[in-house]
Amino acid sequence: MSAQLLDRFEFERTLWQQKVARVAGIDEAGRGPLAGPVVAAAAILPPRWAESGLPGELAGLNDSKQLTAAQREQYFEFLTRCAEIEFAIAAVDAGVIDEINILQATHRAMNAALAQLNPLPPHALVDGRPVKTLRVPQTAIVGGDARSYSIAAASVLAKVTRDRRMRAYAVQFPEYGFAEHKGYGTARHLAAIQKHGACPIHRRTFAPLKPAAAKRF
Repeated sequence: MSAQLLDRFEFERTLWQQKVARVAGIDEAGRGPLAGPVVAAAAILPPRWAESGLPGELAGLNDSKQLTAAQREQYFEFLTRCAEIEFAIAAVDAGVIDEINILQATHRAMNAALAQLNPLPPHALVDGRPVKTLRVPQTAIVGGDARSYSIAAASVLAKVTRDRRMRAYAVQFPEYGFAEHKGYGTARHLAAIQKHGACPIHRRTFAPLKPAAAKRF
């Protein structure tokens, strides 16, 4: 199906027709990097948008990975200021990731974001595979951040929040270039780890951090 014909309210619409008025899209950012937190967000969009269409400020909303940094920032500002949108964001830091593993940390962040929504939404749309520990009933959608506006909104919220935090860490730990690569394993980042060892926000259970972990920043 072409992007023009894709109904990105398809999954929400099914639930809205079943009188489930509050459907939360959930997504995460930062599962793969060698440093920094994993961040999850939940977003509840108003059902009336399925008929009226997205506000102009959200035209082109999509999976955050398909957007430019400037687009993500613009969407983020509207998503966090629009009175019709419910949202929540939660992060799990590197130390906890090392303790419980990245998958469990991601699920913990998702549940922490959901817990901030009051009351809990009766249903969630989750990007990817089912989350066994999720605190509400769910529909898991592979590629959901490009198929559901609710998940796309959560994707933007999580990505912008994490990128901002990594830019702040870049000031605190300038040797690693976090503002450039956001903690992913680029050649520059790997070279910095080899030279300086791991800093406090590195995930020491991730290769190639395991051999570098003994060398303290």
